[in-house]
Amino acid sequence: MRNEKIKREIRVAKIDPLPSQGNGTVARRQLNRLPVAGKSVKRVLPKPSSSVSVSLDGVHTTRLARASLQRIWQHVPVINHDRKPLMPTTPWRAERWIRSGKATPFWNKGIFCVRLNKLISGPKIQPIACGIDPGTKKEGLTVKSTAHTFINIQADAVWWVSKHVETRKMMRRNRRQRKTPCRAPRFNMGKDRNSFLAPSTKARWQWKLRLVNWLNKIFPISYFVIEDIKAKTKKGQRRWNVMFTQIEFGKNWFYSELKKIASVDRKTGFETFTIRNGLGLKKTKHKLSNKFEAHCIDSWVLANDYVGGHIRPDNTKMLFVVPLQFHRRKLHKLCPSKGGIRKRDGGTRSLGFKKGSLIKHPKYGLAYIGGYSNTNRITLHSLNTGERVSRDIRPEHCKFIAYLSWRTIR
Repeated sequence: MRNEKIKREIRVAKIDPLPSQGNGTVARRQLNRLPVAGKSVKRVLPKPSSSVSVSLDGVHTTRLARASLQRIWQHVPVINHDRKPLMPTTPWRAERWIRSGKATPFWNKGIFCVRLNKLISGPKIQPIACGIDPGTKKEGLTVKSTAHTFINIQADAVWWVSKHVETRKMMRRNRRQRKTPCRAPRFNMGKDRNSFLAPSTKARWQWKLRLVNWLNKIFPISYFVIEDIKAKTKKGQRRWNVMFTQIEFGKNWFYSELKKIASVDRKTGFETFTIRNGLGLKKTKHKLSNKFEAHCIDSWVLANDYVGGHIRPDNTKMLFVVPLQFHRRKLHKLCPSKGGIRKRDGGTRSLGFKKGSLIKHPKYGLAYIGGYSNTNRITLHSLNTGERVSRDIRPEHCKFIAYLSWRTIR
């Protein structure tokens, strides 16, 4: 009776149960919709193994299905056997390479990549441009060729250094009034203003350079197109000139470092505006939003203007990068506790781990290290939100994965 019922339902649905006629996938989908027949014919129509278990160089083991890999990454960066970047490939080809043993998958600070196991000599490298749109709070970076947009990154800027330097100065002044060991004041900082770079300005441009070096390791970038920041001095206004002179020093230092990697092309803000309007694209006024039209639209326009190929963005997916904040030289908390005792604060180590290290915990999974307490416990923070998930973690329960200076969110 059960077999007759199955045949009757197949006949009503007009399904060819034989996968050998070329429509096995369609037949399988239709059979799976049936209440009984889908369960009985599993052995007749076996599902193809569309997922593969990959070992990500000791990071963690995961199963990346073809559909999920395509949904997350439209293009996968490829590294040669000698660690030189090649042209990115499609997720399907990357999966085929992993299955056949031709390539090894790995993660590079939040980006899924593959490394070829055999050295390829003389591969063809197409021109790839990296557009950079610097900003005060957020900035955009786009890596693009003539045919494809490989990645769009919206990164938070390093804006907190000036406040930390001001707090450090105040604490040093207070310590000089007490009978405590301190560093003697130095008054030679302003002797050579033509070469001095303020800590806040230097941290901003060093952050951009770290992102560029990261992308240059996985993409064969041949051009950098950046929106030039104009800071004109005014005659007779010393305070105005001093502030904007640091911007000029910072960007010139950044341009000199970029030229060591690849060619640099600078565009003014008005030129970017003209190119964007010529393509019919609009930029949102909400600079702090997580939309493609906030900052990545300008970085895409700059890269596309150099390599060409599109009149509309073909890839609007973004990778959000948030730098981690560390109190590297902070001696103690600002306000003392009862009895005038100042608790320890700052430092770069947490019970043998470096702060910001990526670890794997049996309960919380992948997280990064924060501070530690006097009870030999460390704190863990979420990779997605940065919030503290626990402050009572034993160091022996954490497995070290890699060092991190930023976290990525997709």
